[in-house]
Amino acid sequence: MTGRARMALTHGAAVPSTRSALAAVCAALVLAACGTTPTAPPIARLPGAPQSQAPALPATDNGNEVAIYALSLIDTGYRFGGKNPSAGLDCSGMVSYIFGQAANYRISGSAADIARQGRQIDPSQLRAGDLVFFNTQNRPFSHVGIYLGDGRFVHAPSTNGKVHISRLDNPYFSRRFEMARTYFN
Repeated sequence: MTGRARMALTHGAAVPSTRSALAAVCAALVLAACGTTPTAPPIARLPGAPQSQAPALPATDNGNEVAIYALSLIDTGYRFGGKNPSAGLDCSGMVSYIFGQAANYRISGSAADIARQGRQIDPSQLRAGDLVFFNTQNRPFSHVGIYLGDGRFVHAPSTNGKVHISRLDNPYFSRRFEMARTYFN
């Protein structure tokens, strides 16, 4: 584990050992998954995604750093407009914070603002660290999360009150999926 990832697991606060252990296990699983090709990518079930099998793309170094940092924030509290873990995070604040800390890349604004940045990609081309956008409030691009691989993403939904992992093929999210974007080559 890199020094940056180790620092991310504590991000300056006393973190329960269970949370650190969960983040470490999840990070190991994400990195292991990045080197394998799934037999049927779950993302292929999203509307607009090709139904044919596509090989998994290798994750970029920055994408992996973003995914690992995102995992370290699991169970961080939700706060509308929140931009740091101590005060709480909303979805766009979480993305901005993680990209700044893990990739030294400045992203700001609402989920809709972030949806206008980066480069749009086909959902079948998603790699760890890419962004996934949803219409969850009857407004285009009203929610954003960070893709981990294997059809999973980290996000800060207000309904659960904490940053957590969801699946893209979850009926709620698959019906509301709008777009995928990347900031990496």
